[in-house]
Amino acid sequence: MFGFGKSKIKIHPEVDGGVKKGSANFAGGTLTCKCTDKPVTVHIKGNCAYNHVCGCTKCWKPEGALFSQVAVVGRDNLTVGDNGDKLSIVDASAPIQRHACSGCGTHMYGRIENTDHPFYGFDFIHTELSNTDGFEEPRFAAFVSSIIEAGTKPDDMDGIRGRLKELGLEPYDVLAPGLMDAIATHAAKKSGVLKD
Repeated sequence: MFGFGKSKIKIHPEVDGGVKKGSANFAGGTLTCKCTDKPVTVHIKGNCAYNHVCGCTKCWKPEGALFSQVAVVGRDNLTVGDNGDKLSIVDASAPIQRHACSGCGTHMYGRIENTDHPFYGFDFIHTELSNTDGFEEPRFAAFVSSIIEAGTKPDDMDGIRGRLKELGLEPYDVLAPGLMDAIATHAAKKSGVLKD
């Protein structure tokens, strides 16, 4: 177990000091990789949705963070800006093709190319890569148990879940209910069980 209070457990730098509320009327911002020379930029039009901290082992995390911070935007609202030639796909066989900077390794966005996937049309972004405040705040924690796969001790999980709740980030070992409903709805429509 952690030998200190829950507030000392580091989840992600963007939430460790408290979750900062976003702006409902946010017009968008620019994400920038960590390179000091010729950084990659990605422009986002409008706000994001389903912002959350994620414990999966595929998502990019800043150094020392237990969780990544991930949100979605419509793929039509994402445009690669400067130095896009530095981007490469981390794992082309993964459902989410994560485009990372070949210089610093920062994941700039993830895209689903499979038109049958329930989340096709959404791109996954890391809002902390923007220096403009206003993106929707993280609202939950997903795939919490997955941090064990990255080396977290199972005995530490109660404290970590407690810290997530303390931050107002309801912990789920899958996605939040609304997203799970979207996946199930997609499957039901595809099988014909549910009609439009």
